[in-house]
Amino acid sequence: MKRQIFAAIAGFTALTMATPAMAQSACTREQLDETAQSWINALEKGSPFEMEMGEWVDYRENFKLGTLSALFTKPRKVDWSLKVLDTTACKVFIETVMTDPEHPYVMATQINRGWQGGVGTINNIATDEGDWLFNAANTLKYASTENWSVIPEGQRNTRQELIAAANAYLDLFNDKNVQVPWGTPCARLEGGIYTGRGQADDTCNVGVPSGVKLASREYVVDEALGTVSVFLKFGEKARPDSHLFRIENGKIRYVHTVTNCGTEVNCGFKPVDWSNPPGPPQAN
Repeated sequence: MKRQIFAAIAGFTALTMATPAMAQSACTREQLDETAQSWINALEKGSPFEMEMGEWVDYRENFKLGTLSALFTKPRKVDWSLKVLDTTACKVFIETVMTDPEHPYVMATQINRGWQGGVGTINNIATDEGDWLFNAANTLKYASTENWSVIPEGQRNTRQELIAAANAYLDLFNDKNVQVPWGTPCARLEGGIYTGRGQADDTCNVGVPSGVKLASREYVVDEALGTVSVFLKFGEKARPDSHLFRIENGKIRYVHTVTNCGTEVNCGFKPVDWSNPPGPPQAN
């Protein structure tokens, strides 16, 4: 079959091709790291052509079909990034923070490698001013202090254990009887609000809203990093949401939340006064 590529026509209006995609059964960490890094490179060069495109490319932004031309309008300096590599599902997750004062962004991105290699489906949750607790400078400040390094082989949890720990946290929003494997210390970064104080007794068990279903979960799992990325639809408004977990010895160590609010400023809650920020977040 003739390879389909992106064509620079009408400002890249044809950049998205919504067609069925097939996933490879397995990939190497090297292949996946290359795919993840190519997304970062594309953001920094302002060009999707930094990525190797697969047979079919399907771009979705905030769970809606979109075009890469709307995103890649100029080079953007990536101030911080984290790559999660899933060799079983052949997927990657990349969290990126861009503090450019002209247009700061925090993005959470899941990418499938195509069945013949290269980029397949791109699912991007993009947040900026007005989204849930958005503050790119604070996100950079706190995320850059955390330790997401490789866990020694003998201390790693299995894929099933990692997903179970992440699901326990997410299930708590709708079932207060769920037992969550809280770690101590644990720090939760939600938008620009952080629960960590750098203390040994830091906790993520600071409360979550009640009666909220977190549906349509899509996972990227990296056993080497003890990390699970979960994309989901948050609550009755099905807000595009990313939850990222670091799990050490079966216990949750870090949680990152990135939520797009659509047209509702701060998802309908009172905007944050960053000169006097609130305590740990409990609802979005």
